[in-house]
Amino acid sequence: MVLSLVFYLSIPIKSYQAIYVPSGPIQRLTHEGLGLNHLDVFILRMMSALGVWKKPKSGYIFIPTNHQDHISKGNFLYALSLSKAFYQNATLIPGETLYFFLQKLAQTFHLKVLDLQKAYDAHAPYKEAGIVPDTYRFAVGVSADKLIEHLIKHASNYYQNLSHKLLGHYDPKQWEKTLIIASIIQKEAANTQEMPLIASVIFNRLHKNMPLQMDGSLNYGKYSHTKVTRERILEDTSTYNTYKHKGLPKDPVGSVSEPAIRATLFPAKTKYLYFVKNKAGVHVFSQHYKDHVKNIHLSNP
Repeated sequence: MVLSLVFYLSIPIKSYQAIYVPSGPIQRLTHEGLGLNHLDVFILRMMSALGVWKKPKSGYIFIPTNHQDHISKGNFLYALSLSKAFYQNATLIPGETLYFFLQKLAQTFHLKVLDLQKAYDAHAPYKEAGIVPDTYRFAVGVSADKLIEHLIKHASNYYQNLSHKLLGHYDPKQWEKTLIIASIIQKEAANTQEMPLIASVIFNRLHKNMPLQMDGSLNYGKYSHTKVTRERILEDTSTYNTYKHKGLPKDPVGSVSEPAIRATLFPAKTKYLYFVKNKAGVHVFSQHYKDHVKNIHLSNP
């Protein structure tokens, strides 16, 4: 009988690396799509009673399968008893909008976008840029509220520390304006070296009461990856449309990096009012409109 049990526990089975164990009595596990039978439940209960293993906990747990998603029956049952949380990473890249990041979080951690959005609205001080670009690691099964609360607290601490480091103080209202400008820079810049130059264009145009006329401001929300067309410019009535509205948008466009924030706080000192992307994928800057037109023709022969 012992040999039979050893053989049984050595049988390879197929499993996902993350499985969901529902709450309730252990005997229910035979009815929850985990591939367990009454013998498996008996083994789990016996090992738990002997104090060798622990009773499986509910939630998403990690199963250490091999590269072919296989694991022995014995190791599978042991992993169930360990109930080790299954962790996943989610990365917010600079410039990405909340609209797309919440979708990524929902898919990665098996949550609902609506719940994440509600949690964000409840905790975040900004409509956008309330989360700092970074790679985050959470256990699958974390609640939407706990996840978002952690992200917002992290961003709040990060912003306050960065503001004190760069400015010597932290003014929430002024910082929001900084994030709005930085988010446009983030969308427009081809690289970090350009950021102070683009910042100078923004401040120069604001100083002259000129509309910013920047495509990047229209890449907000669900339009983050949508090419800005003439039709969009004509039809979009939001404050993000810096072709129609002078001044800054009411809210940040997307997430921002530290280089974009630094560029906003310490812009280059130039007289530039225009820029256009050339064939090399970087921007050419100019002070006068006639030179800007020439640069456009050179960039789009």
